[in-house]
Amino acid sequence: MTITETHTKVLIVGAGPSGLMMAAQLLRNGILPVIIDSKQGPTSESKALAVQARSMEIYRQMGVIDHVIENGKKAEGVVFNEDGKAAAALSFTNVGEGQTAFPYILLYPQSKNERLLLDFLTLNCCPVYWETTLTSLKQNTEQVEVQLQNADELTTLTCDWVIGADGAHSAVRKQLQIPFNGETYGHNFYLADVELGNVELNDNRVHLYLSKQGFSAFFPMPDANRYRALGNLPDELENKESLQVEDILPGLEKTSGLSIKITETYWFTSYRLHHRMADNFRMQRCFLVGDAAHIHSPVGGQGMNTGLQDAYNLAWKLAGVVNSQLDKKILNSYAGERMPVAKALLKTTDRIFSMIMSHSWLTGLFKKLILPGLLKLVWENKAIREALFRRVSQINIAYRDSAINLHVSGATKIKAGDRLPYLKVFDEKRQEETDLHEWCTKPGFTLIVLGKLSELDLFTLAKWITQKYPGLLNFFYLPPSVKNQEVFDAFEVSGNQGKSLIIRPDMYIGFVNDKVDMTLMDNYLRNVAGVEESIVYGR
Repeated sequence: MTITETHTKVLIVGAGPSGLMMAAQLLRNGILPVIIDSKQGPTSESKALAVQARSMEIYRQMGVIDHVIENGKKAEGVVFNEDGKAAAALSFTNVGEGQTAFPYILLYPQSKNERLLLDFLTLNCCPVYWETTLTSLKQNTEQVEVQLQNADELTTLTCDWVIGADGAHSAVRKQLQIPFNGETYGHNFYLADVELGNVELNDNRVHLYLSKQGFSAFFPMPDANRYRALGNLPDELENKESLQVEDILPGLEKTSGLSIKITETYWFTSYRLHHRMADNFRMQRCFLVGDAAHIHSPVGGQGMNTGLQDAYNLAWKLAGVVNSQLDKKILNSYAGERMPVAKALLKTTDRIFSMIMSHSWLTGLFKKLILPGLLKLVWENKAIREALFRRVSQINIAYRDSAINLHVSGATKIKAGDRLPYLKVFDEKRQEETDLHEWCTKPGFTLIVLGKLSELDLFTLAKWITQKYPGLLNFFYLPPSVKNQEVFDAFEVSGNQGKSLIIRPDMYIGFVNDKVDMTLMDNYLRNVAGVEESIVYGR
């Protein structure tokens, strides 16, 4: 399929998870992008395996979460083995209960994520132009001009904005000459998606094996008896050409202490791991998301999820600018918010991965004699266990230092820049239970008012929204009640105090105030978030 357009508002280069999520979020906000990829079609290889709670919250907001859960598998825990013997077993069952609607890690491969998002694009009449490559990119303050190669045809396309979601070898990043600094790990690794006949592994837990020779691991996959096996290549296989799954079996059996029974191989590859990050995630009218911006070791299943959140963070801001609803200055907050997240993630995953791969006698002693007991002790502590879940699930990510927040409150527990907490709400009128995240399913900002308001106050608020922010600000009101006291306690609302919250489209809190003041809310929306005057005055 050939691109017939000569101009597009947004070009997305790369149709992996990050690029597809970017397109899906733009479509939710009324923007039809052009999305291209040099591949022949979506990946059939499983690749990234874990979907974290924060990503599932995004899928819920999109209305596709039921399909994700039905076709995934919950990881029930992890078993750490030292020299083939179980050293510690940690349960993941509802480890994040009460913190999210999805208190677990879901095993749902990248290939399924891509298919899910492609179906979303298809339903919204947004095609992907496969086998189309970006060959050149030039930009100025007004637009970007790109040349695209499809078969023997060269197309020139002008764009208002370009998103580089084209992976570690990003053509967009290279055209922009943005440095991609970091290192390559010294070892080669293998990855195999296989069907196994080993009853020792048939329990929906991750089995991690540590030994002097390195490590190996088995991850259960959604299909029956199917597993992801991975590990480091033994030294004798480092330079072997045409490597086959049979070649890694002796090493895999040595580290695991198991007699591996492979009945079917679906995918096998060897590769090197890198940890790198772009010097900037934006240059004028071009942005980088996902692996084009940062790559790291697969520790904790963070990579794909971080890319999905990059796109989720940027899309509503860019849509607001394209739709002439938000000032362009809001786009500066993308790099301001996401670069610290990527930097912290690279540091953490590198530290853990380096320890796993270390051959030093001291680290070996620590892994053998101290680590198992330490893991058990830590996991038995509820507060530490919940904190670890928040980190791995990515629900702990906050943007408190962002320029698009305004915290006018004495509250210290929950502040502007925090993810909106998952709190259940009882709807007194409908006599049914819902939650705060359910209130934020529509595109746009969401105003949540807590406290007792008169009918006149509610009418005045509704009129203010209708006149100044039609279609941009959704409104929910929660009066005091015994059944909803937990919500009031969480936001530190006391006595007859009211509280107003403005939730960003990505379910982060942008504004907190200990009273309901339309002047302050106007100030936040216009001067901090940058809502255009043409929206405010209905021009």
